[in-house]
Amino acid sequence: MRQQGVTLIQMLFALGLLGLLTQLGVPAYTSMSEGLQRQTTASDLAAALRTARSEALLRNSVVRLQAIDADWSNGWRMLLEQDSPLLLHEWRSNGRTSVVGNRPVARQVRFSGLGVPLLESGAFQAGTLHVCQRPEALSHYQVVLSRTGRVRVLDVLSEQPLCAAARSDQ
Repeated sequence: MRQQGVTLIQMLFALGLLGLLTQLGVPAYTSMSEGLQRQTTASDLAAALRTARSEALLRNSVVRLQAIDADWSNGWRMLLEQDSPLLLHEWRSNGRTSVVGNRPVARQVRFSGLGVPLLESGAFQAGTLHVCQRPEALSHYQVVLSRTGRVRVLDVLSEQPLCAAARSDQ
């Protein structure tokens, strides 16, 4: 007699194997997905800073990149400073990635018409935006703004008190 199908034992074995592979795969996929999200956020933020500087040079006007709702984790807006600020671009985040900045770049970055980052007072502005790894207080990527306006992204996992403060706020 010829068998046409699978036995109950074969079916249970296949389901058990599928369950085991799922248990092993989901945490690895989640970790990989979060890492890619942090990397994308750091790249997007660096690109936005470079674009804001280019716009300032192109228009010979002050261009400001500011955090939405005073939190870089929510996204950012690029504004041309005039009598009434003109929105050039807005990037919204899904809020899954935590981004914090040190004091000079805590809420905004302003580029003069010469492409130099300046504070409201006219002093040079430089600083670092940290893309934090949750739930630990670790900075995985750092978007560094130099006094000349140069932007670079560092991929260094380091302990960062600002990330701990952002974690406690949420």
